[in-house]
Amino acid sequence: MPDTNQFPPFIKLLNLSKIFQAASMQFIALSDITTDFHQNEFTAVVGRSGSGKSTLMNMITGIDKPTSGRVIVNGIEIHSLPETDMAKWRGENLGIVFQFYQLIPVLSLLENVMLPMQIAGKFSHTERLDRAQKLLNKVGLQKYAQKRPYMVSGGQQQSTAIARALANDPPILIADEPTGNLSSGEAEKIFNIFQTLSSSGKTIIMVTHDEDLAKRARRVLKLVDGRIVSEKRQASPPSLGNPEVKP
Repeated sequence: MPDTNQFPPFIKLLNLSKIFQAASMQFIALSDITTDFHQNEFTAVVGRSGSGKSTLMNMITGIDKPTSGRVIVNGIEIHSLPETDMAKWRGENLGIVFQFYQLIPVLSLLENVMLPMQIAGKFSHTERLDRAQKLLNKVGLQKYAQKRPYMVSGGQQQSTAIARALANDPPILIADEPTGNLSSGEAEKIFNIFQTLSSSGKTIIMVTHDEDLAKRARRVLKLVDGRIVSEKRQASPPSLGNPEVKP
């Protein structure tokens, strides 16, 4: 994989803090975080429950606003955008993968992948169909395209969710505990997909509480009590073996 430092930072967090106020109490979820995320990089964000991982992702996705500090993505200070522009920005720039898949049970895997394109009004029906089939092929699920989610395994559902997140070709993929409900074998397949996507230029940020799995990412950020306490980059993450996922 090319050295990520040859790319300028794609996401910049500058002195980012988030404080939640409840009655007379304050909870500091994030405290003065400054860091970058590069294009072509797979970053795992680790920490225990309550460490600030999800809050950090909410700042990057624009779901929640910081108490102070800035989030700059590809030169745009996203929290200065009006809400209508923010929604459009999310649709064009972000793909989000959830722990519980969030697939529509009455739709086939193919229809689930087509859905974001329909919502965004992108592409013709024929183009959506072709693109969805290619994305399912990319994650090794082309022969399951007409099956509904309950008919395939958890790992296959999560692979479908990744294909759906890529439907509008966003430059950033955010994954929130994407392997939390998977077997070790299925988790390795998901990691392999993320590594392949980062090699193709996507910025991958994955939240996980599993530090052993996180070591397979190229970069690991560890959060404790809303602060980054360590950051490690690896030239060559440990091998995932042969999970048989097509690039």
